[in-house]
Amino acid sequence: MSGILDFLSDVVAGELDVYVMTFTLVTAMVILLFLSFPMVVPLAVGALIGLVHFSDSDTGVIIQQMVTGISPNALIAVPMFILAADIMTRGHTSTNLLGLVEAFVGHRRGGLPITACISCTLFGAVSGSTQATVVSVGQIMRPKLLKAGYKDSFVLALIINASDIAFLIPPSIGMILYGTLANTSVGALFIAGIGPGIVLAVMFSFYCYIYSVLQGDSIALVERKTGAERLQAFKKALLPLGFPILIVGGIYSGAVTPTEAASFSVLYALIVECVIYRELKLADVLDAARTTGLITAVVFVLVGVGQAFSWYISFEQIPQGLLEPLNLEDASQEYILLVIALCFFVGCMFVDSLVVLVILTPIFVPIIESTGIDPVLVGVLITLQMAIGSATPPFGCDIFTAIAIFNRPYLEVIRGTLPFFLILALMTAMLIYFPGIALFLRDLAGF
Repeated sequence: MSGILDFLSDVVAGELDVYVMTFTLVTAMVILLFLSFPMVVPLAVGALIGLVHFSDSDTGVIIQQMVTGISPNALIAVPMFILAADIMTRGHTSTNLLGLVEAFVGHRRGGLPITACISCTLFGAVSGSTQATVVSVGQIMRPKLLKAGYKDSFVLALIINASDIAFLIPPSIGMILYGTLANTSVGALFIAGIGPGIVLAVMFSFYCYIYSVLQGDSIALVERKTGAERLQAFKKALLPLGFPILIVGGIYSGAVTPTEAASFSVLYALIVECVIYRELKLADVLDAARTTGLITAVVFVLVGVGQAFSWYISFEQIPQGLLEPLNLEDASQEYILLVIALCFFVGCMFVDSLVVLVILTPIFVPIIESTGIDPVLVGVLITLQMAIGSATPPFGCDIFTAIAIFNRPYLEVIRGTLPFFLILALMTAMLIYFPGIALFLRDLAGF
């Protein structure tokens, strides 16, 4: 009991002990979260408490670090990709991509859920957002899957987990932010995410096939499309397929930077949806721009405040003190990657993935640099954990997106997620022990 009282007295006195500082900051932030403050407030207050209570430093450094956090030029790509994705989400893009995949595989055993998996992969190359993929693909595929006889728990779990692939396939906002924080090539990260994204889509598709076989005759098969219908579906999807070709092909060839690819993607989306498809009107574009502004503001405020908080804990060397018992400097690459994966996965289960990215990345960057681990591999691994956390209870954002869109209870949405989580865990292990899955295309591209 006396030990606890001594510890609490150290907290009140502001003793510069790593565990005292950590306890103080975490307690203050958790209390604010339980009081329903948005995440930006606990981060800002945590940095403020640390500066005033422990270091007695000028609080103006918080503003300086916030500005520093949102200053890198690479972040210009974030609102561009968000706007392009919003424009194409409102138009015919998702419908045409789904129609293409269904025309070729929909009639086979497990064809409809496999269609959902592949469509999430393709739509991820358009949106780069797991939540946008849940909405766009889920709203179209869920009624078809239910009509075919699939259980709703399986359908909901499939949609929220297959949407994880969107975080790996470029363009990925998570990769842009990681590249900025870790001073790593965003183009290299984009190329490296393609391999794991494709492997994950294949693994999900295989599970969907096995599930459909086990369900037997309770699952109805879709009528096989004719050659003419397949050709028509391909023609309709040709323009949306140009979106990933523009991004990946442009970056791969060196013709454009990721930021330039982002600006071209907006122009391409406008031409496709407003001029060719004539699906969107000026009011729709203005609404998309307004939504993009709101989302970008939220992201940038989180990034700025997260930078201030990360700077403070790095200034006090809190991460080094907490990680010292793990002895990461002398550990194997696999062990370090496992620790990084676990930290990001657990964090993303409870807090917005972008916040976790901003807080934890600066903590591990010095370790990555000192041990010589490829930062691109780490970026892909971290992005995968962000995707897993977004679909994992208790607070995965994709879970609550599905609850809101499909109006289903929480327990029903998460009931069928375990098999998909195991596949994602296997994918994590494969990245750690077989890094070539991510680095092969990166090396081939010469980044």
